Amino acid sequence: MISVVIVIHLMLVIALIGVVLLQKSEGGGLISSTSGFLTGRGTSNVLTRTTALLAAGFFVTSLALSWLAGLDRKPGSIIHTGGSPTQEAPGGPPVTPLNQGSGGLLNQLQRGAPGGPPAPAAPRPAPSGPQVPQSK
Repeated sequence: MISVVIVIHLMLVIALIGVVLLQKSEGGGLISSTSGFLTGRGTSNVLTRTTALLAAGFFVTSLALSWLAGLDRKPGSIIHTGGSPTQEAPGGPPVTPLNQGSGGLLNQLQRGAPGGPPAPAAPRPAPSGPQVPQSK
């Protein structure tokens, strides 16, 4: 289904580009006012209406593509809590409780993730006086 809408969308894009290039502009387009092909007031009405119809089709297919792309999308958590206990939601995937009394996400990050790099050591005490830089 989505492939059909994409093909229609691409055909509308190509036709819209062609019709816009055919329109006369102040600086002169592909069709100048001196040429005998498609001159006069009727041409601008036909090209204007065609552009409007193609633009409407472009917007409709764009909305259809965005709707079709979002059909299979499921919301998920961006925060992985590791090996925390989970609760089974009725008819859905396991859900992790928000607060487990562990002090929050900041404390978990300070301790380090399980299996990840260890938490940084405590900082050294500040020196009592000025220090001279040493080259290594």
